[in-house]
Amino acid sequence: VQLVESGGGLVQAGGSLRLTCTTSGFTNDNQTIGWFRQAPGKEREGVSCIDISYKSTEYAVSAKGRFTISDDSAKNTVYLQMNNLEPDDTAMYYCAVKLLHDVSLNFKEYDVWGQGTQVTVSS
Repeated sequence: VQLVESGGGLVQAGGSLRLTCTTSGFTNDNQTIGWFRQAPGKEREGVSCIDISYKSTEYAVSAKGRFTISDDSAKNTVYLQMNNLEPDDTAMYYCAVKLLHDVSLNFKEYDVWGQGTQVTVSS
């Protein structure tokens, strides 16, 4: 099982980015994929997650109304569309998977992680 993130970069406040998480090695859709972020000196926090089978989703309060998670099962890809970005969104963003139908943003429940993609929002 492998996850690879892409799509990070430098953007001005108010701008948008779309992060991509490409997965491989899964044999079924009994999984939940989450996006997390970690800024220097801060604990890793959940941003959003999606149950691949049932398409239920969850968002952190900070992400509601600005971020949208979606997936393309044919491409084994999960997206995180981030709009109206703020400097406080600056962090390393990771995608991760757990083999459960459970849209929880507790990072300790996730089993496999990608290497991360950096998002920097300038003011």
